[in-house]
Amino acid sequence: APEIFHSFLNGGTGYSFEVDWWSLGIMAYELLRGWRPYDIHSNNPVESLIQLFSTVSVQYSSAWSKEMVALLRKLLTVNPEHRFSCLADVQASAYLSGVIWSDVCEKRVEPGFVPNKGRLHCDPTFELEEMILESRPLHKKKKRLAKNKSRDNSKDSSQSENDYLQECLEAIQQDFVIFNREKLKKSQEQTSKSVSPPETTDEAE
Repeated sequence: APEIFHSFLNGGTGYSFEVDWWSLGIMAYELLRGWRPYDIHSNNPVESLIQLFSTVSVQYSSAWSKEMVALLRKLLTVNPEHRFSCLADVQASAYLSGVIWSDVCEKRVEPGFVPNKGRLHCDPTFELEEMILESRPLHKKKKRLAKNKSRDNSKDSSQSENDYLQECLEAIQQDFVIFNREKLKKSQEQTSKSVSPPETTDEAE
C-alpha cells in the first residue's frame, strides 16, 4: 500500500490495518484481470513508487459492472483515510448487496468450485521449479508421487498426470547438471599448474 512506502521513506507513525484492505483490492483486481493494477518491480526505487501512486490512474475494464468498479475504487484509494477499511464498508457496497453475510460468517455458502483432491490442479512447470530448489528433489518428489498414487489408484486422470510429471522429473535428472563450485575450483587450479612454465635453476650454481 502507498502508506507503507511513505513510512519507509519519511518515517512517521507508520501504517495500520488499512493496508490489508488495499491488498484485498489488489488481489481482486488481479483475479479479475490477470495482472496487477500497478507495474511494480522489486528494483523500483521507493521515490518512483510514491510518484507512481500519485500520478498513475488504475485502468478498469469496460466489461466490469459499475458496482464492481466502484468497490475496487474504494479499496484501491491511495489515501487510507478515504479507503474502505472495515467489513461494514464492504458489506454496504452495491456490488455485494445480494450476499447473505450471516451465511458467509457461518461458512454455509456453497463454493462455486470444489477441486478434486485426486488430481493435479496446477501447471507441472511450477512443481518442477519447486523441486529444483529443494535438496534431493527427485527423492522427495518420488516419495510424494508414490504417496499420492497409493491414495487414489482408481483415478486414471490423476495417474496419467502424475506419470507425466514423473517423466519430466526423470528428464531433468538426465539433463540438469548440478553446479559444483569446489570441483570447478580444483579443475582451474590443476589447469593453471599444467600451463605454468617450469622452474629454472641458476646456471651459475
